[in-house]
Amino acid sequence: MAMATAKLSSPATSLLAGGRARRSAPARRATVIRAAAGSYSDELVSTAKSVASPGRGILAIDESNATCGKRLSSIGLDNTEPNRQAYRQLLLTTAGLGEYISGAILFEETLYQSTTDGRKFVDCLKDQNIMPGIKVDKGLVPLPGSNNESWCQGLDGLASRCAEYYKQGARFAKWRTVVSIPCGPSALAAKEAAWGLARYAAIAQDNGLVPIVEPEILLDGDHGIERTLEVAEKVWSEVFFYLAQNNVLFEGILLKPSMVTPGADHKEKASPEAIAKYTLTMLRRRVPPAVPGIMFLSGGQSEVEATLNLNAMNQSPNPWHVSFSYARALQNSVLKTWQGRPENVEAAQKALLVRAKANSLAQLGRYTGEGESDEAKKGMFQKGYTY
Repeated sequence: MAMATAKLSSPATSLLAGGRARRSAPARRATVIRAAAGSYSDELVSTAKSVASPGRGILAIDESNATCGKRLSSIGLDNTEPNRQAYRQLLLTTAGLGEYISGAILFEETLYQSTTDGRKFVDCLKDQNIMPGIKVDKGLVPLPGSNNESWCQGLDGLASRCAEYYKQGARFAKWRTVVSIPCGPSALAAKEAAWGLARYAAIAQDNGLVPIVEPEILLDGDHGIERTLEVAEKVWSEVFFYLAQNNVLFEGILLKPSMVTPGADHKEKASPEAIAKYTLTMLRRRVPPAVPGIMFLSGGQSEVEATLNLNAMNQSPNPWHVSFSYARALQNSVLKTWQGRPENVEAAQKALLVRAKANSLAQLGRYTGEGESDEAKKGMFQKGYTY
């Protein structure tokens, strides 16, 4: 009996009327976390914190084979597996990349590939303390009953795919859906986007993968920044409502939002300070501080624009790690430097480090933009861009 009494009077418990034990708030919270994410809860929190570490962000190289082919064709290369492998090897074997990059999102093909000398790409990343991630959605298709909008497919078989990706070494996942302002967005499209993201997030966590939650609000349109803010708040409120309904562990997710900007065809461009103000307003109104990291997508901004805007958001402390998950805004200069030539690999890797370091400084609020090339200032927006 003495042993039982000692247990009940520990810091995590107290006695209720009738001798029943009541757990303290921290103990109840720990139980809720375990229930929400199952046996992987501690690992999920640890992975998310590692990706959301100071001065680091995500390199997104999860383009589909078709989209990667478009990138290669821009420098005169055919879309073949050896060419895709050569380009991704260039990126993933860059010495010193782990100083600025904490995670790399891979396409399924890349997750299973190795370097030409037989090292698995996953191991190349782990050796630099970079978490391997994986794109798990199956792309966008038309949403029946909507205003010409899309929904993201891929829930069928997702649990088994996530389990296999975990075995292969992936530790986080990405699912991208989109919302179009010129098309509404309709209530149906917003709900479908939010529900799909929530189901994916719950399934990913159940299989040990930290889910990146990405409802991209497309840049397409001539609307002002206030309209973007209005839509972003609506979409993110739906997303977190359904994440909670699906018992997703907020401490074990990462967000990949669009920055709040005017539409690409709007008559006036917004300054980095204005974009930071509107974006942080949206985040503070919608995103719980339990979420460890906000990893912004670049969405067709120029390399310099994306970095300047990120820097502006880190001029004062935020409740979350505010960083980057860039594809084109990290790779554009790299591709143009490489040109598919073996003798250019070293120069291309240096170009990658330049962009990665610039965004690392922006995450710390220390980027100035000095010495940037004209090429890095060119916008990359494409109407109706697909991955």
